[in-house]
Amino acid sequence: MTALDRLESSIRRLAAALDQLEAAGERRVRADALRANLEEELTVLQDDRSRLAVELDGAIARMNALELTNEDVSRRLKTVNASIKAVLAGADTRGG
Repeated sequence: MTALDRLESSIRRLAAALDQLEAAGERRVRADALRANLEEELTVLQDDRSRLAVELDGAIARMNALELTNEDVSRRLKTVNASIKAVLAGADTRGG
């Protein structure tokens, strides 16, 4: 093998190595872009989760308040119902 042959072989190996390096660089750029997209999606999902958690807490608080109000109204209606029955029973005994 002559010096020229060795030089040409070295140049081909160098060119192949450079092609591989360029391909690796392109894969790295694509992987970094994909990672950035995934990180952005994760951030959006985390923001949505936080917003939904706050909304859920608010809905639970409103539900609890409505349950208390419902219990209060039910208690008051029972009291009114008992009062009406007492008035009607008194009217029956006096008038009837």
